[in-house]
Amino acid sequence: MKIPALLLALSLGASEIRLSEEGRRWWAHVEMMAKDELKGRDIGSEGYETAAKYVAAEYEKVGLIPGASSSSYMQKVRFVQRRIDESKSSLALVSGATRTDLTLGTHANINIRTTPTPKLKAQMVFVGYGTQIPEANYDDLKGLDLKGKIAVYISGQPSGIAGPLVSHYQSAGERTKALIAAGAVGTAVINNPRTSDIPWQRVAQARLTPSMSIDEKVGGKDDLKLAITINPAHANMFLAGSGHTIEEIFELANQKKLLPHFPLTQTMEARTAFTQSKVESMNVIGIRPGTDPVLKNEFIIVTAHLDHLGINEKLTGDKIFNGAMDNASGVASLIEAAKHLNDSKAALKRSVAFIALTAEEKGLLGSSWYARNPTFGKERKARVVGNLNMDMYLPLFPLKGLVILGVDESTLGDLARKGAEQAGIEVWPDPAPERNSFIRSDQYSFIRNGTPALAFKFGYKKGTPEEKTIQTWLRERYHAVSDDLDQPLDKEAAAQYNRVLASMIRSAADAADAPKWKDTSFFKRFAKN
Repeated sequence: MKIPALLLALSLGASEIRLSEEGRRWWAHVEMMAKDELKGRDIGSEGYETAAKYVAAEYEKVGLIPGASSSSYMQKVRFVQRRIDESKSSLALVSGATRTDLTLGTHANINIRTTPTPKLKAQMVFVGYGTQIPEANYDDLKGLDLKGKIAVYISGQPSGIAGPLVSHYQSAGERTKALIAAGAVGTAVINNPRTSDIPWQRVAQARLTPSMSIDEKVGGKDDLKLAITINPAHANMFLAGSGHTIEEIFELANQKKLLPHFPLTQTMEARTAFTQSKVESMNVIGIRPGTDPVLKNEFIIVTAHLDHLGINEKLTGDKIFNGAMDNASGVASLIEAAKHLNDSKAALKRSVAFIALTAEEKGLLGSSWYARNPTFGKERKARVVGNLNMDMYLPLFPLKGLVILGVDESTLGDLARKGAEQAGIEVWPDPAPERNSFIRSDQYSFIRNGTPALAFKFGYKKGTPEEKTIQTWLRERYHAVSDDLDQPLDKEAAAQYNRVLASMIRSAADAADAPKWKDTSFFKRFAKN
């Protein structure tokens, strides 16, 4: 029996009205978390605490029970905070009797995510992409004398190597481990402007914001004594006398060709001073318990980071990094997906934990802590079996397709694809694998702990207006004060995504078997069972 045209039109109209209402509701969450009064939700701040309390209250409204303890949604995480004192810090290039003092913020920045040594004088070696990939028989460090030296490298990747391999070995932890093993005492990275999301001006502005690490004792840990970032516009100052130019190297890198390796003729002298303090923040955890007597002990973790960059008092005019798309949008979708599941009265077999994570912007710290210290486990005989993560998924245009990072690595990807397709959304390949997105957000903490994980972005295809929209947003708003509440976006597309997310959660929670890495996946090596 055919539905009369008028009834069909009314039905479609009602669906569009509901989508519009859901979009406004999603946006109301974003407005609350990204308003100026919260001052950028930096960890340890009153603004972050206000946002965390808001998320906990919304969890309760949508039927989630406290997940940090029987009575609290808040999992405390303690950090060591470091802030550079540039008045007592310096960099200089020395060649014989010639000394060239560098200006911090103009020529280079000193990074302090780990504790640098107060004084360092060392030779430098250019090491190409600075990557070792044993599975591809690729080694930028082979045959180089790096003992006691600073390794200088550029961002990028050689052609012909699978994206997940490159992403993993170019992660900060893997690259640092390889360089320390080769004898290096420091690093200096030159980011390729063609593939970098953030222009140097914003990189320089961010250099004075505090860096952090988890406050925990790790016996016998080695670390680099110096880490700097070089302004690509001044990179030739570092390469002077080597017979190579940064223009030559970038041209090779843009074609993903092999890069030369060579010693630099100048010595780096560095002095680093900083202040240090302790801060505390929290992951916000709500749980929807599973209904199956056995499978309820298997948890699907749905995550989005709540923190952002706070305030930069050195700026003129607007000083607040509101972080609307990065990542109040993702936390709002956590809440909305939980509401969809609650409203549907879905009896999910597995348990689902919704977690607004702290300290992603400081190096995936909140997720790293949670992955190693889940708030359920021995007493419940529970385990984490899958992670779905949202970070800056960018609903800037109608939702036609989703990019699911990691979709081919595990059966969780198959379940997510099924959930998306059931919701009428196609799954498209990553159009920009050179951004290494799969290892740049919180899903990577779960992957390193053995858990199959995925991340999501609005999809686009090369050469389309949507590609231009994304590129413009990254250039103008990513980690900028303009990622605020006054920007164009598609609220109904976000609402549609929230429905898709709920569908994907349902597929994973009700699957007959727990997600597992595929035999062809590089990440299978991290699996613990």
